[in-house]
Amino acid sequence: MRIYFAGSIRGGRQDAALYHQIIEYLKTFGDVLTEHIGDAKLTQFGDDGPADRFIHDRDLDWLQSADVVVAEVTTVSMGVGYEIGRAVESGKKVLCLFRPGSGKNLSAMVAGCPGLELLNYKNIQEAREILGSYFQKN
Repeated sequence: MRIYFAGSIRGGRQDAALYHQIIEYLKTFGDVLTEHIGDAKLTQFGDDGPADRFIHDRDLDWLQSADVVVAEVTTVSMGVGYEIGRAVESGKKVLCLFRPGSGKNLSAMVAGCPGLELLNYKNIQEAREILGSYFQKN
């Protein structure tokens, strides 16, 4: 299974360590195409490619080749929202994870989208349980 993980880069990297933990767990279910999202060296300047066009085209290629998209949506990110929209439009399975206790607001465009599954969690253990159940049934 090819998994596209989406998490904030230019919107803020405060959850990078959490992304890394989620990605490590996702690897037990398949190939994570966007493993670099959890790299602590990746900054909010989006220095994961030589140019914005390169990043866009590379990531869209990965997105289109993925079997499923898992997006951590607690930290607001225009890029993650764009990826979710493209994935839903393409008929991909999309699972969004959100931490309500973070003090952040979830986008209505994500919360109200019927083309994705949105699940709340409190910590990495709950995220693992959610992901385990999700991948068992899908």
